Amino acid sequence: MRTILLAAALVMGEFGASAQTTAPVHARLDKVDLTFALGPDGHPTYAVAYGAKTVVEPSRLGLAFADGRGFDGPLVLVGSETQDVDESWQPVWGEVKTIRNHYQQLTVHLRQPAANGRRLDVVFRVFADGVGFRYEVPAQPGLAYFTVQDEHTEFNLPANHKAFWIPGDYDSNEYAYTTSRVSEVNTTPIAAIQQKAPATRVQTPLMLKSDDGLYINLHEAALVNYPAMFLNVNTHTFCLTSQLVPDATGTGAKAYLQAPEHTPWRTIVVADNAPAVLASKLILNLNEPSKLPDTGWIHPQKFVGVWWEMHVNRASWNYADTSNLKLAGTNWNALKNNGHHGANTANVKRYIDFAAAHHIPGVLVEGWNVGWEDWANNWKEEVFDFVTPYPDFDVDELQRYAAGKGVKVIMHHETSASVTNYERRQDAAYRFMRDHGYDAVKTGYVGRIIPRGEHHDGQWMVNHYVHTAQLTAASHIMVDMHEAVRPTGLHRTYPNWLANEAARGNEFNAWSSGNPPEHETILPFTRLMGGPMDYTPGIFQIKLDDWNPARNQGKQVHTTLAKQLALYVTMYSPLQMAADLPEAYNQHLDAFQFIEDVPVDWDDTRILAAEPGDYLTTVRKAKGKDEWYLGSITDENSRQQPVSLNFLTPGQRYEATIYADGKGADWLKNPMAYRITRQVVDSRSSLTLQLAPGGGAAVSFKPVIK
Repeated sequence: MRTILLAAALVMGEFGASAQTTAPVHARLDKVDLTFALGPDGHPTYAVAYGAKTVVEPSRLGLAFADGRGFDGPLVLVGSETQDVDESWQPVWGEVKTIRNHYQQLTVHLRQPAANGRRLDVVFRVFADGVGFRYEVPAQPGLAYFTVQDEHTEFNLPANHKAFWIPGDYDSNEYAYTTSRVSEVNTTPIAAIQQKAPATRVQTPLMLKSDDGLYINLHEAALVNYPAMFLNVNTHTFCLTSQLVPDATGTGAKAYLQAPEHTPWRTIVVADNAPAVLASKLILNLNEPSKLPDTGWIHPQKFVGVWWEMHVNRASWNYADTSNLKLAGTNWNALKNNGHHGANTANVKRYIDFAAAHHIPGVLVEGWNVGWEDWANNWKEEVFDFVTPYPDFDVDELQRYAAGKGVKVIMHHETSASVTNYERRQDAAYRFMRDHGYDAVKTGYVGRIIPRGEHHDGQWMVNHYVHTAQLTAASHIMVDMHEAVRPTGLHRTYPNWLANEAARGNEFNAWSSGNPPEHETILPFTRLMGGPMDYTPGIFQIKLDDWNPARNQGKQVHTTLAKQLALYVTMYSPLQMAADLPEAYNQHLDAFQFIEDVPVDWDDTRILAAEPGDYLTTVRKAKGKDEWYLGSITDENSRQQPVSLNFLTPGQRYEATIYADGKGADWLKNPMAYRITRQVVDSRSSLTLQLAPGGGAAVSFKPVIK
């Protein structure tokens, strides 16, 4: 379905008219109202309201160029038009089968008299659940190449909202969230992962809650050929100002562009209830449709892998315990095997066997390729070649063995942030993958970026991530990127781009203070607003001392086992890892049944209950089946969660298998206590889930055969 209505209101008649108007112009859909105006000084502003409530007070817009004459005023409004769009589209994979794209678009045409009449358009799209806007620089005489020095985009909040934030580190998103008032934002006490952020700079997606009951999310959509946007917080006025990631020149330049060009969309999702924020498809709708002519080869999947055993100190990525090796010239066969290299042929076969036995289609193998002996933080450019296996990893034998079991091995390309090296070798690396039956790759960018001085979230790297999505698509390869910029909905445009990390994942529980129990109740409202996350759930051996008492003393995952199951539903991803070791699962195969059953692609999703930082209950309908799967999680507090089952098909009876926290379960004191019960239910039934501190529950609903 597609309905488009166009209403033109060209001020002063012709677009080229020189007269100025200061009358505000509006766009509106349902409760959301957008106002654009020029201030007395000619600076453009916008404001957003939700019904009678203010979302964003009049806030500045504009671009600053390196030549000192950017589009930040004084400007003249020479025309505007509105356009109504109501259409539907179907994602290649996703949380729902069909997405409605309904908005009113307002385009304002601006001219800059002081700069030979240079022109700028600002395009707003007003949805029922928020606003997206971007700057568009048309092709025009006298403006071909330009450098963006700053972006004067503001989000002027009307009050001191509650905020869920992480520091504005240009090179890492892997922080635990702080919950505070906007006036209390202060990154100073937080240890830097890559770069120490100024005290009041935070990242997006930024989740806010107002005292008058609004839930507001600030982010961006379709980040292409431009640096990521961070936010500088004025803790006194509550005004948030855009901060773009600079390049490596030291001049403060942010983006090098050529007209015609446009920025990413700046997004404001707003609702009067938390579930509606999570249900929003505004960011996806602001991205372009798929650019891939053929998507039949893309298949969401679950996987296991040689990965967690390295994090819990049972194995290593490196083959030899040595260092100062050179990629070219080293005789890898002459090195002494350290005896605990994880990616060896026999060990990988063990994972393949487990995957095949439990209908898991993929096996990730990290540490298979030479170069891990001194791979990180040495400014070393040629670390990996992505085609040479260690002596104990038989590529051909594992290809044959996996194929015989109906399993695919997933490639791993850690670049150690030497992106120049990776780009030189990508063609050969993807050819190697095709030749050996690999159709999915996990990339990584640990460390400081080479070329030196560029940031993970700057324009140069943003272009690399998009280029990698394009290259892998051309080779029919699915990609999962770690240590990349946080997603902005580009998986609609490149559906082979299945997932990203770009946040503090489950791995932090193995080698740091861990993720607090509230962490997974915040991530859906922040990081996951832009796209799926490879969070690596499914840890069953919660206390990690058992794997290596000497090195894991006191370390554990900060959830119950039942909550790890629930994460497969609450943390959406088309690529879900069963992250623990086979021997951990073999001790709890009754609980593992939920991981084996739960899909990764869906026809419907409903957020039944949610509050950021506190709790979340989500139910999803399997793609092409009348099966539903529910996940319910809580923070450090125990909760009783009532659930109405009115989402089930009326008249159909279902067997509900409930994987719940056991008696006395507690994320810290008794995390592995769980119980499994079954009962027959229908759409008139209800459940009451008892969630332990840091706990959760997972439920499968399968039709009872009459």
